[in-house]
Amino acid sequence: MNPITVSDRAAEHIRHYLGKHGGDGLRLGVKTSGCSGFAYTVGVAGEPDESDRVFETQGVKLVVAPKSLPFLEGMELDYVTEGLNARFTFKNPNAKDHCGCGESFAI
Repeated sequence: MNPITVSDRAAEHIRHYLGKHGGDGLRLGVKTSGCSGFAYTVGVAGEPDESDRVFETQGVKLVVAPKSLPFLEGMELDYVTEGLNARFTFKNPNAKDHCGCGESFAI
């Protein structure tokens, strides 16, 4: 079982984006930032580092550094469109609090 799930909409968006821009997969991570303590990072993954964990789900490769994995385990990645705005959303059971702007979270 993968420690991170990806919604149908998110998988479709990732496949479309990678098909257009290249890359081996999606790199997910966590960095210290924001008013709550941590922020998610999302980027195009090139060749994974030897220590990276690589997961495949719905035809999408996810690459996660070992130090970020404990913060992301059990998370669902979704992609939502609201009016003219579209973005990834993170449904993370490990997050105990979120900042008011939604950019950071606390564990």
